[in-house]
Amino acid sequence: MASELHKRNLALETAISDSKFDDDGRPKRTGTLMTASAHIITAVIGSGVLSLAWAIAQLGWIAGPMALMIFSFITGFTSSLLADCYRCSTTGRRNYTYMEVVKSNLGEMKCKLCGLAQYVNLVGTTIGYTITASLSMVAIKRSNCFHKEGHDAGCHTSNNMYMIIFAIAEIILSQIPNFHELSGLSILAAVMSFAYSSIGLGLAIAKITGQGNHVTTSLTGVAIGVDVTSTEKIWSSLQAIGNIAFAYAYSIVLVEIQDTLRSSPPENKVMKRASFVGVSITTIFYMLCGTLGYAAFGDKAPGNFLTGFGFYEPFWLVDFANMCIVVHLVGAYQVFCQPIFTTVENWCCHKWPESGFVTKRHPITFPSCGVCYVNMFRVIWRTVYVILTAVIAMLFPFFNSVIGLLGAIAFWPLTVYFPVEMYISRAKIRKFSVTWMWLQVLSWTCFIVTLLAAAGSIQGLVKDLQTYKPFSSAS
Repeated sequence: MASELHKRNLALETAISDSKFDDDGRPKRTGTLMTASAHIITAVIGSGVLSLAWAIAQLGWIAGPMALMIFSFITGFTSSLLADCYRCSTTGRRNYTYMEVVKSNLGEMKCKLCGLAQYVNLVGTTIGYTITASLSMVAIKRSNCFHKEGHDAGCHTSNNMYMIIFAIAEIILSQIPNFHELSGLSILAAVMSFAYSSIGLGLAIAKITGQGNHVTTSLTGVAIGVDVTSTEKIWSSLQAIGNIAFAYAYSIVLVEIQDTLRSSPPENKVMKRASFVGVSITTIFYMLCGTLGYAAFGDKAPGNFLTGFGFYEPFWLVDFANMCIVVHLVGAYQVFCQPIFTTVENWCCHKWPESGFVTKRHPITFPSCGVCYVNMFRVIWRTVYVILTAVIAMLFPFFNSVIGLLGAIAFWPLTVYFPVEMYISRAKIRKFSVTWMWLQVLSWTCFIVTLLAAAGSIQGLVKDLQTYKPFSSAS
């Protein structure tokens, strides 16, 4: 009897493994260490890397690299805690989103707070990526103009048309049904991130070793009384911390990335390795880009070191680097907006299960591509979302302030607080024990840093708004 039961179980497992579906009835996951690492690198190395030379210029040679290493360590540590929460500790059931993980471990109320923090940041990140991509497209046009007209030419160009072009591309790509179909796009985007980071490093090294490159750097960053006032120094340093925090913001999509991994070997083990690979590679690039960028430009480092025109020649290489940024951000935008799309569409399907507009898929045949199933609600809702993010980006195209604010908003609740609290709950750590105490110290310290960084970024945003005219030409 036992032998017969064993054979039945074995047959069932074989049928599941050979089918196109997992044991929970969802499409079979095919993700690997490589695809997960690619997703992480795509999510992490984005807009953040472009502002690191400026951030280190505000903080200096001591605090700047130290801040990068601290954020790297915290992100790596809390990511490993979060990876262990993917499956329910009692039933082994998969949690498909960050919110489900929090609900499973901490309850309904904290799930709602997590959702608020997560989706505000996801929306903000897609807006930030729209700004950054348009700046890179503008930089390509201006680079060609400077090459033809000379470096003193105005070459003023509006960002708005390029935001519209980026939005059109994202409207098309947003019709990709779900995260599982994005692995190819993420690998391409990861390659692009390495390409433009490497080009930036090469240009920085060439500038450092070139003749006539005399820049001012210091252990404490921009000098008070020379470059900025003491108040401006404080605000810009806080904003720089927010920029560095944003550079490591990928915890908001970690669970969604982990949910693409095949069930064997265990997802948490693969995800921890992918996080280690992704964060390690990212930190090396960040350290090189930040420190070499600061060495190349000194205290006058531009907010975006590939679009701020510290580099004019070779113009074709600058153009190629900016094109790589655009391609990368096209993919990264999808990595961050897919969780939003999935949540809204699942909620609507649950709310209106009988609505053909919401649930029905219409087959459309494309020559040489086969049949594609289109859902009208998905097409309209995703198109409206992309248009709204583009419009907001046109109204608030402030790179460093927006990036710093997004980093500050996301860092403490999503990267630190929820992973720490879930670990304490799952491991049943006693209050006031040594482990509990140092985890609380970590959480509260990061909370204070988040508040200060948010304050610095809000001050920068207010300052930008006072001098900005919407829909005017960008210089």
